[in-house]
Amino acid sequence: MSDAAAAGNSGGWRVASVAASEALIGVVGAGVMGAGIAQVAAQAGHPVRLLDVREGAAAAAIAQIAKALDGLVAKGRMEAAEREAVLARIQPAVATADLAEVALVIEVIVEKLEPKQALLRELDALLAPDAIIASNTSSISVTALANGMRNPARLVGMHFFNPVPLMKLVEVVSGAETSADVAQAIEALARRWGKTPVHAKSTPGFIVNRIARPYYAETLALLQEQAGTPAQLDQALRGVGFRMGPCELMDLIGHDTNFLVTQSVFEANFGDKRFVPSQVQKALVDGGRLGRKVGKGFYEGQPAAPAAVAAPLAELAPISVVGQGLLVDQLLSWLTHKGLPFSRGSAADWAGLVVGETHVHLSQGKTAAQLAAERAHPELAVMDWPVAPERCTALALSLAPRTSALAKAQLADVWRALGWEPLFLRDVPGLVVARTVAMLVNEGADAVWQGVCDENAADLAMKLGVNYPAGPFEWLRAVGAANCAELLDGLFLAYRSERYRVSPLLQQQRWVV
Repeated sequence: MSDAAAAGNSGGWRVASVAASEALIGVVGAGVMGAGIAQVAAQAGHPVRLLDVREGAAAAAIAQIAKALDGLVAKGRMEAAEREAVLARIQPAVATADLAEVALVIEVIVEKLEPKQALLRELDALLAPDAIIASNTSSISVTALANGMRNPARLVGMHFFNPVPLMKLVEVVSGAETSADVAQAIEALARRWGKTPVHAKSTPGFIVNRIARPYYAETLALLQEQAGTPAQLDQALRGVGFRMGPCELMDLIGHDTNFLVTQSVFEANFGDKRFVPSQVQKALVDGGRLGRKVGKGFYEGQPAAPAAVAAPLAELAPISVVGQGLLVDQLLSWLTHKGLPFSRGSAADWAGLVVGETHVHLSQGKTAAQLAAERAHPELAVMDWPVAPERCTALALSLAPRTSALAKAQLADVWRALGWEPLFLRDVPGLVVARTVAMLVNEGADAVWQGVCDENAADLAMKLGVNYPAGPFEWLRAVGAANCAELLDGLFLAYRSERYRVSPLLQQQRWVV
């Protein structure tokens, strides 16, 4: 190693040159992610050296890249000559010494701290002092990875999402010693590669894996309480625009993988109850029900598509809209759009609908049984949040114990007239969409409050990284801080758990007049 490398870099990083198409890129790890990164770099014009310690792995990855490019040619998205040029730019490397001249190396090896640290220290000693080193880690602290490097300022997280050639998001993750110039150089490179970079501070889970935890965790908690079936809970969340329900998504990811990430985030946050792993998922892992890769998880194979919403046959019971607020405004707009007759109820201290004699409260974290007792009104239901009525295809309801069969039938008819399949679930606090959206908003608010990212990055990351229909701050604007905080307060009282504590940022927005 040169004296300059031993002394570290004083700011002369290859900031300008690393994004240039002629810059030599090294990729260590020829699995699915590494191959995808190599393909994207080569398609952007870079010569690439692909290294894997497994004999023949790099050559096999290049063969897979060739098949992927064949598909693009067949679809008319790439010329045959361009395919040949891209493949010619990717060369297998035999040893780390073959990477000595790279401007940037991206490690994509096993997601374990010690092997990554050993590789990064080796690269740190090998590369020129102005070369940049990136890690594709999805959850390991970049600060911890840099520990032991002589030149830790050159290490940055560059977290891609699978499949790399298709997914637009890249999390650019700065550790405690990452140079701002290095992070900016990687941002520029990602943009040149056609990606959308978002900056994150190195904290457990970064942006996506942190904010996404409630999407799985709340459904797993509901399954623990036997609130509904996996198919019902999936339908509720698909019904408001999620491409996949959490149960089918966990089946796709693999329960072993999802459970390990949850454990990692939980342990990294010193046992914070917000990230506690689920006994339901542990039982699946223990039983070998790992998801689609073994043919069984929550579902055997792939879940069946839900039945279409049937048109109501009976004359609808009278409908009245009561209360104020953003969610009530959405109900008013949707009733008008669907052409259903309704009246505007008199001033009330609650928000929702009256259908016939049944009071249907928008969820605020209390059960239907509790509200019926408090208000001495036995015909009572709680409805989930219609966060996007125009998208909504199914919406959950829970009924107080003395709600009649007639009232249930009337609600089902009105729901179907609104284009929503009625999902009658066990009477649990917060139902499905309300508690999931409120928790996603809360986690996004905490991430911003703690300086992990800004609001725009949180929204972009969740939409591009995991295809959410909206980001946490878009939902916050749609449903309001008061609704989110009130629902979380209700869940906190119901469960007496710090899991549902309200973020200081959300509290502040709740109090803004």
